[in-house]
Amino acid sequence: MKALIASILLAGLLSGCDREKVVEEPQLRPVRTITVAEPVTVRTRTFSGSSKSSRESRLSFKVAGTVVEIPVQVGDDLKTGDLVARLDPSQYELQLQQAQASLVQAEASARNAEANYNRVKGLYENNNASRNDLDSARAVAESARAQQRAQEKSLELARLNLSYTRLRVNADCSLADLSVEVNENVAAGSQVARVNCGQELEVNTDVPESVIAGIRQGMAVTIRFNSLPGDTFKGSVVEVGVASNGTSSTFPVSVRVEEPDPALRSGLAAEVTFSFTSTSATGTYLVPLVAVVNDADGPFVYVAEPVSEAGQAIVRRKPVRLGELTEAGMQVQAGLATGDRVVTAGVSVIREGQRVLVP
Repeated sequence: MKALIASILLAGLLSGCDREKVVEEPQLRPVRTITVAEPVTVRTRTFSGSSKSSRESRLSFKVAGTVVEIPVQVGDDLKTGDLVARLDPSQYELQLQQAQASLVQAEASARNAEANYNRVKGLYENNNASRNDLDSARAVAESARAQQRAQEKSLELARLNLSYTRLRVNADCSLADLSVEVNENVAAGSQVARVNCGQELEVNTDVPESVIAGIRQGMAVTIRFNSLPGDTFKGSVVEVGVASNGTSSTFPVSVRVEEPDPALRSGLAAEVTFSFTSTSATGTYLVPLVAVVNDADGPFVYVAEPVSEAGQAIVRRKPVRLGELTEAGMQVQAGLATGDRVVTAGVSVIREGQRVLVP
């Protein structure tokens, strides 16, 4: 009997010890949040274009003639001063010789007129010539000097025209295209060759009037080339057209490729993607897709409301009305306000009213 009573007392003591154990509080779950900013709408538009060197030059002769020499080929690397093409100089050499002969004749006439003027001037001082004779001699001398200066300019022009029969590059370039052949007659100003100078590459595209107002110089863009599938390049707008292209309602826009690549060259087909961001007056916000939850009552998000304890918050459920899914996130057209902290990580393990840890 005494053993039974001792056993009962021992069990009661053990039970009391169990009741005196401290119950541990549940550990708070950490969550990740984002703070929604001003309502925005982001959209992208892509337009096709083609690449070209940012320093592309079209070379031409300043005089007409027959091409007699083309010492270069397409693809050649040219140094400053290298010869691209040469015209038959015969005509311009004859013009130079003619100008030289005319100058010699003008110089002789000027000397003769000056000597005659000095002789008449001496006679006039001795009262052996009239005032009219003096004025006439001086006029002839001045006219002869003017004719001499004109012939000197003609000779200078003849020398320039002769030098223009040689077409040279004035910078280090690569030859992209040749438009003429040997023995072909070319007019002054007609394109003979096209050269690309420098390593910078640009893409020219045409943008419709509906979006041209949103494009500014320095705007960041994304560029893709058909010859390099899967690769994307960063770019920036360098030129924005202020007038449309002819009868069309498109405007020319040039963008610079910010990341040079040896595989890129002039003439490649490209696509330029512009991102337009604007403030929305309808209260549309963008949140990550993972932050949106759907149940029988419809879509909603969890919002973390701060409490007095630092680093803690209370989870509140907010029903929302969704818009479109964009590359930047899911549009929320109603249910959120600027400054709300939307839970983006840990959504599946939290509930309404739960206290959580926030960063």
